[in-house]
Amino acid sequence: MTSTVPPLPPPSSPPSPLSNTEIELRLLMEAIYLKYSYDFRNYTVASQKRRVLHALAQLGLPNISALQEKVLRDPALFGRLLQYLTIPVSEMFRDPAYFLALRQHVVPILHTYPSVKVWVAGCSTGEEVFSLAILLREEGLLSRTQIYATDINPASLEKARQGIFPIEAVRGYTANYQRAGGRSSFSDYYTAAYEAARFDPSLCADVIFADHSLATDSVFAETQLVSCRNVLIYFNRELQDRALGLFHESLCHRGFLGLGSKESIDFSSYSQRFDAHSKPERIYRKAT
Repeated sequence: MTSTVPPLPPPSSPPSPLSNTEIELRLLMEAIYLKYSYDFRNYTVASQKRRVLHALAQLGLPNISALQEKVLRDPALFGRLLQYLTIPVSEMFRDPAYFLALRQHVVPILHTYPSVKVWVAGCSTGEEVFSLAILLREEGLLSRTQIYATDINPASLEKARQGIFPIEAVRGYTANYQRAGGRSSFSDYYTAAYEAARFDPSLCADVIFADHSLATDSVFAETQLVSCRNVLIYFNRELQDRALGLFHESLCHRGFLGLGSKESIDFSSYSQRFDAHSKPERIYRKAT
């Protein structure tokens, strides 16, 4: 009698061995998660390695294992390490074409809502929050818009609340603002003093700044626009899908999602759940 048992599949190749550095990184990220509940485990290895090695140099430690030992015993040192793990790299009206596309292709639709809720995920030190607030004010929407600005770094959130940026950066911000379709003089929005520019506090008077992790937290509000730019590039595929799932759940029917210039949903498990609304500028719309 002929057997119907299917043949065994060929043995799979053993996984490539991890380097000592990769093993140390995994152990460090697991220790941070278990001790402090900050989850960097699904950040890309390249991002982890770059930031941790930079931290070692700045903290004067010989290797990652030494860093792990100190982090487990010294919460203050972890607070310093967190600044390196979440290095804020941003600028106002970064990628001006994105903000111009928001003005031209998204704002007219947002005007059809009686009130608007916007989620800036991974807001860092607040440059994008103030950029959106300026844009929405110029487009007559800010007074009926609630902005949620979230990040995992408490120090970055505090800087965002203050709205104070280096005066030497303002020239670049001004050029970005103009290319983004700015309708006024950029200097109308800030006061310069002591090598710093303090932006009009009324721009963010109704902004809710809050701690939120895309790796561990859930959705907290229904929104019409989610802007999460230059954050997903630091996540592996699993964490990217988790974040996109949060954004999809948060967005109302036909709500908008804005990503960074080097980010895409094309190869994610959510590629069929969003339509490209302004694809060159990475603006998507929740599919019906």
